[in-house]
Amino acid sequence: MDLHRCRFVPYPPSAINALAFSHPSSLTTSSKGPPTLRLAIGKANGDLEIWNPLRGAWHQESVFRGGKDRSIEGLAWTQDPEEEDKNGYKAAGRLRLFSIGYSSSVTEWDLATGRPLRHASGNYGELWCMAAQPRLQATPNEDTMTINGVEIGVTRYQSLVLGCADGSIVLLSTADGDLQFQRTLTRPPKKKARVLSITWQNRHLVIAGHADSTIRVFDTRNGQQIRSMSLGAGPQGGPKEILVWSVKCRADGTIVSGDSTGTVSFWDARHYSRLQRITSHKADILDLAISANGETVFSGGMDRRTTLYRQTAGSKPGEKKRWAEIAHQRFHSHDVKAMAVFETKKTSILASGGLDTTPIIVPVREFGREHHRTLSSLPQQPPVRSAPRKGLLVSWWDREVNIWRILRSKGSHDAAGVLEGLPHPPEKKLVAKVLLRGAESITSADVLQDGSLLAVSTLSDIKMFRLRERLDTTMSLRKVDLPDELAQVGAKAIHVSPDGKWLSLTTSNNKIQLHRISKLESPKDIPRFLPQPINLRRLPRKPALSNHLHGSLGAYDRSITHTAFSADSRILVVGDLAGHLDTWVLEGNEDLSQDPPVASLDNRRRSSSASSVSSSSSSSASDSEAHPNLIYAQQWRRNPTAHLIPKLPSAPLIMSFRPANPFTPSNALTNGTTVHPTRHTPHPHSHDLPHGEARLFILTAEHQVYEFDVLAGKITDWSRRNPTSTLPPDFRALRDRAMGCVWDIAAPSSASSLPPVLSSTGSTAGRCRERIWLYGSAWLWMFDLSQDFPEGPDEDASEGDEEQLTPKPNKKRKRGNKQAQSLARIDDIPSKKKEKKQKTRKGQGSGAGGTIPAHEVNAGIGRSMRKTVGPAGDEARIFALGPGGSDTTDEEDEDVDEDEGPSSALIRLRRGKQATTGLADEKQKAEDTVEMMAKGEGEQEKEKERERRPYWGTYKYRPILGIVPIGEGGSSRGGVEVALVERPMFEVDLPGRYFGDQEWEERKDGGVI
Repeated sequence: MDLHRCRFVPYPPSAINALAFSHPSSLTTSSKGPPTLRLAIGKANGDLEIWNPLRGAWHQESVFRGGKDRSIEGLAWTQDPEEEDKNGYKAAGRLRLFSIGYSSSVTEWDLATGRPLRHASGNYGELWCMAAQPRLQATPNEDTMTINGVEIGVTRYQSLVLGCADGSIVLLSTADGDLQFQRTLTRPPKKKARVLSITWQNRHLVIAGHADSTIRVFDTRNGQQIRSMSLGAGPQGGPKEILVWSVKCRADGTIVSGDSTGTVSFWDARHYSRLQRITSHKADILDLAISANGETVFSGGMDRRTTLYRQTAGSKPGEKKRWAEIAHQRFHSHDVKAMAVFETKKTSILASGGLDTTPIIVPVREFGREHHRTLSSLPQQPPVRSAPRKGLLVSWWDREVNIWRILRSKGSHDAAGVLEGLPHPPEKKLVAKVLLRGAESITSADVLQDGSLLAVSTLSDIKMFRLRERLDTTMSLRKVDLPDELAQVGAKAIHVSPDGKWLSLTTSNNKIQLHRISKLESPKDIPRFLPQPINLRRLPRKPALSNHLHGSLGAYDRSITHTAFSADSRILVVGDLAGHLDTWVLEGNEDLSQDPPVASLDNRRRSSSASSVSSSSSSSASDSEAHPNLIYAQQWRRNPTAHLIPKLPSAPLIMSFRPANPFTPSNALTNGTTVHPTRHTPHPHSHDLPHGEARLFILTAEHQVYEFDVLAGKITDWSRRNPTSTLPPDFRALRDRAMGCVWDIAAPSSASSLPPVLSSTGSTAGRCRERIWLYGSAWLWMFDLSQDFPEGPDEDASEGDEEQLTPKPNKKRKRGNKQAQSLARIDDIPSKKKEKKQKTRKGQGSGAGGTIPAHEVNAGIGRSMRKTVGPAGDEARIFALGPGGSDTTDEEDEDVDEDEGPSSALIRLRRGKQATTGLADEKQKAEDTVEMMAKGEGEQEKEKERERRPYWGTYKYRPILGIVPIGEGGSSRGGVEVALVERPMFEVDLPGRYFGDQEWEERKDGGVI
């Protein structure tokens, strides 16, 4: 495989302005969190990202695109109360997400469609901050409660409190699934001090931090101001006013504030007097986060520090505990603007983000004992496409599309040879650029393989462009007029079939729509689209049952994330977040002699009704049978074996059909037989199903590998012989999720066109190369699917730095000797075997990074204790301390990773091998030796070539934006030619950052700060 390393493709990531978890922390929850737990990240460009922690895997599920002059400055989740039906069944309340940003409107998002559901605005100033009311802890059946002897009504819905730029504080109600104005707590004062931060002390008291060195307390029941707390004058030589950028409350009501002087202040919950203040930052503190039990406080600010505070015992007996700065680290390279904490018994994490565009996950309880986790700032689905036949690379972001021409390499290199060395820089040229009008950002784009047509989609419309080459090697673009059924539908994903005949749209309401593209005979032809769209119906699925206390995401799990066409464009597959797969096949043989269908009024009505959310599945199915969508004697219909394909354990990350093997003979009929019309069937069509390649490769969010035969509705033999447990340990330990794949199909080394034959030892004679290259933001792996994986993978399967992933928990436990563990010496550095065992312990992972080895711990309190006996201290022993400063005992034994999957004997049985060892293995070895001796030297070399390693990986390229093929048959072996697009953060233009007294950085112009 030839590889071009490309760093010229622009993709500016956006700063993180807001973070919010969908659920509050709960130390009574024994799991790692409810299945509906999500993290919402608001970006400066208006994008909204939804992340699934997935027990530490951290999968970016969705991106709701913003638009021009839009920004998200605040986020808040609420949960509607559960409802009980007449049978006593409690239905989970709906989780709702709200945002604000540089306007006087509050936006509620529809999680299922990724579009704003409703807006609420009023006669108040620009919104600066927002907070959701704590959930009611009282009995759900109580409608009233008594406060100070007065009985008042109680609503189980959570209200939103808003802080405005003119100093007013507004309360909004979320009752009855709506968003309405409730009341104004305070009118703008004469000074009009901005409300910079706001939070709830309890369900009735609101704490607000202002820009006039003041923190105010309001009662939402009567709208009165209870107390005003002053921070005093600003520092000498600086501004007179102190800006209170963040206020938060502990579980006991203690108020914590962070201001523009870099000071964290603690205020009494009852008397509202300042208890203590700590100046721990060199610049403004922008946000605070507090653990569930209130014993840990984090602060982040402009000086890039993340500071940890905890209460320490007094030096004298009876002295009260005081807060102290325990440690600080610079996880970010720029301002830290937002923080959020989530904790259960097994999860304890802090999520932070800022101007460096990178989300960081930090352990809370295990701070200093576990590594932090850096999530990728690049999108999960690569914003790059290619036209391999023309060597074109297409990239997009916001409202701009760039088209590059990559000149093919002059020499040919094998894949391993290219990656081990440094490939020459590619010769590139920007041949075209598209700037879209309007405010909507681009959601998806695709290009034909011959580079003749470009399709771009937003949530409001579809645009198509005809590409033609000029004499100066650039390209001209001409907008294509589209029918209204296509131009005005909008889509969140768009795909062009490999043969260029079908355009697939995934609408915002997760409907699949197909449009037929006319064939282009010459470069001057303008593509035409048939006016009649084809609306494909998905199989009805029952929603997964969940605990009513966890809340419901509604139809969000049914959101379509991936679409795949087969190599012959006659099979279409879509996958959603719940793991369901829906498949359709193109029935019949194409007959261009028939007249194309005309979009009648009835067809348009059916199309519009099918695209609406309210249409029922039963009526849609009957309507489809009564009015088949025949196009040139072909019809898209549901796969007859679709119901046999099982549900995936998690959402698919990669979904791709194996390319058609040109060296394998095809069984498709080519006699050109057509069906003639009769009196009863004036529009006949064949019912032949596709005969091409139907093997679908899938990699899930938990990095589980499956391959399905879509037409047969079952798992392929290769997938049965190679379950996930046989994958290399280094691949299964990857933390960054996979982003995409590239296939590399080549002829066998003997240049034979015969199909591969599997031998009893798992090798292939005359084997074709069937490689798939998987990649994430920081890794690249190759798997050869023409052979089976070893039953015991090597430890050194990859090269470069390795980062172990905390494996999946298991029910099995291993016990050790309590006394031996408690008296463990730490004088010697732990061996590699012991460190590896420590890394694989699942229970130690809190949702962030892996456990830091004992000899590498260099942060926080000491990790060892020296105990001496006698006055001289002759006898001394060193004990290793566990979390919290206690001796490590067997009570802290954690689950050990042992992959659940088929046993080794079952795998050998599926591969046709002997399930036992002994004489059978010795006999097989003897037969292989005799066979090798009978062959000549040339045959032996070929045999060694066939017995090459079936996988390979590297970590040299990071961060990877995407990898796409840009040529066919580029190498001497007929391999694929690809472009690897990198977007390192040091090449991203960021605003100037703060530097302290002891920090020196070089300017771009050579100066020193």
